[in-house]
Amino acid sequence: MQKVIILILVSLFYQLNLIAQMPVIFGEKERAAVVDEILEERFEVLLPELMKKHSIQMWVIISREYNEDPLLKTMLPSTWLSARRRTILVFYAPEGDLPLEKIAIARYDVGSLLKGSWDKNVNPDQWDALVQLIQEKNPRNIGLNISGDFGLSDGLVYTEYQQFMEALPQNLHEKVVSAEPLAVSWLETRSSKEIELYPTICRIGHEIIDEGLSEKVIHPGITATEDVVWWLRDKVRALGLDAWFHPTVSLQRADPENFDHLRTFSKRPERQIIQAGDLLHVDFGITYLRLSTDQQQHFYVLKTGETKVPEFLTKAFERSNRLQDILTSNFKEGRTGNEILRLSLEQANAEGLNPSIYTHPIGLHGHAAGPTIGMWDQQQGVPGRGDYPLFYNTAYSIELNTSTEIPEWNKIIRIMLEEDGYFDENGFHYIDGRQKEIFTIPRKSPSY
Repeated sequence: MQKVIILILVSLFYQLNLIAQMPVIFGEKERAAVVDEILEERFEVLLPELMKKHSIQMWVIISREYNEDPLLKTMLPSTWLSARRRTILVFYAPEGDLPLEKIAIARYDVGSLLKGSWDKNVNPDQWDALVQLIQEKNPRNIGLNISGDFGLSDGLVYTEYQQFMEALPQNLHEKVVSAEPLAVSWLETRSSKEIELYPTICRIGHEIIDEGLSEKVIHPGITATEDVVWWLRDKVRALGLDAWFHPTVSLQRADPENFDHLRTFSKRPERQIIQAGDLLHVDFGITYLRLSTDQQQHFYVLKTGETKVPEFLTKAFERSNRLQDILTSNFKEGRTGNEILRLSLEQANAEGLNPSIYTHPIGLHGHAAGPTIGMWDQQQGVPGRGDYPLFYNTAYSIELNTSTEIPEWNKIIRIMLEEDGYFDENGFHYIDGRQKEIFTIPRKSPSY
């Protein structure tokens, strides 16, 4: 608990601008202690509530080494980097106020929280050991990770499903149900410790971007966009962090090139030399202590004699800030992602913002489980994932853009923003603030 408190205090110092440098990043031993503390809280406090909420009495998670269910990997202790042989976890919620039982059908304990219960000398077959436990507990239902809408909740591979059903007595087959609602809730719900830590993690992401998109790295006329991309990758590696996707750095300028989604994400030129007068865009995310960030920001390279961003770019940027406000004002518990998308687009279109919204949950994965609020090529709604409702204690990457005609450049530009935020009973707030103005290269102090 002491290490978690240290991280929280560091985060608070940064938010109060009392420290003007990168937050403390722990070594592997200290990280392991924090990860295991978080996992214990999730098992002891969060999981019993979620199983009761979704009326699943027994949850069975099955994976083989190097072919893990993505959800299983969020349940492994810090010293387990993968499943071992076949790893089977069973969570059973007894009737009444009895504590949740956490069992591993394995010959050894899975960390300190799941006790191994398979004695191979007594029962040589692992499937038989699992069935024996199921028969002993006689649960109302048995949840398996099978889902048509959420890939992260569909981690039970066909072979394992087939072997499990063959081992399970026929009279118990009718008890098998999809654990999709429970699995999504496990992935999307943030624990109290995670919420305390998240500001520090988002601050680290912002600090890396702030350095990478600055005069420390970028020399107009020499530095290419790909040079900045690989600087970001090297920086992440040097800090001992993980990048959950390859960053992008793209630019818009007074030329005839169209700046659309495909050009930004997959069809941009491999190497563009950054010049004075360019508007740069970065898309970047890290994973630290098992929590992910996803951030997009804009930077303007000052021309000789310029001291600030041109007003036409500032006004274009303000339109995307306004779209952020419209979107997050529509975050109401119980609304589906598609409802939030429709309401937000209607209001934004009425204000002439030319909006596009493609916001997603974030947490234990970058593109995490939970309500999808639009996709860049599905602005009419997303069947399935978009029909999932919004719940409290969940985190989102507010990702969107507005298109603005710029007469000075004789073209339409896009201001593409993305910042991470949290939704609870008090509404929506950004975890580490949001970009409120285009930053300059060379830099003046960032405004979060």
